[in-house]
Amino acid sequence: MNVHTQRFDIAGAVGLLECALDLPDAEQFPTPRGLSLIGHPHPLYGGTMDNKVAQTLARAFVALGYATVRMNFRGVGRSEGVYDEGLGETDDMALLLTQMRARYPGLPVALAGFSFGTFVQAQLQQRLIAAGTPAERLVLAGAAAGKWPMPSVPANTILIHGELDETIPLKDVFDWARPQDIPVFVIPGAEHFFHRKLQHIRNIVVDLWRRT
Repeated sequence: MNVHTQRFDIAGAVGLLECALDLPDAEQFPTPRGLSLIGHPHPLYGGTMDNKVAQTLARAFVALGYATVRMNFRGVGRSEGVYDEGLGETDDMALLLTQMRARYPGLPVALAGFSFGTFVQAQLQQRLIAAGTPAERLVLAGAAAGKWPMPSVPANTILIHGELDETIPLKDVFDWARPQDIPVFVIPGAEHFFHRKLQHIRNIVVDLWRRT
């Protein structure tokens, strides 16, 4: 994401997993105020941790003072293994969270993702809730409703979607969010990859976080 991005690998169940860590400004935040994990879009369709939406989510959390880590899912970049339909990817994200919690103990955790990454993060949050250690909040951009079996998410989840999303129709997101009574922040004119609309994602996340 920038010259200060720290690239590292962790040992996953099927091999090494490539990760990237971005830290907030040390003068403004001598110690990070939180920890965030970002999930990227579908590995079989060009999704990587360097996807622009994933990087935009990362920048938003860095601006908020969070130590922010991204990971290439199985089979992407230097990450070993093969695509596992979201199951192994959730296992890997849980492993990354365990290691980052050990590195930054006691910090609140935020989970964020784009497209396929929202499925992974929503599943991980369900695991964390069951274990009694939930993330403080989810941010899901281009939530994968209708594409994968998205679980329910907490009421404070931030849902951001493009009005003209051709990959995950807005109607499918409304149908998923409606029974949960969760608002959806719709970006007018935005398609799935939020081309020329990325600043709105960052602004929504930063503004809502600072309010709370």
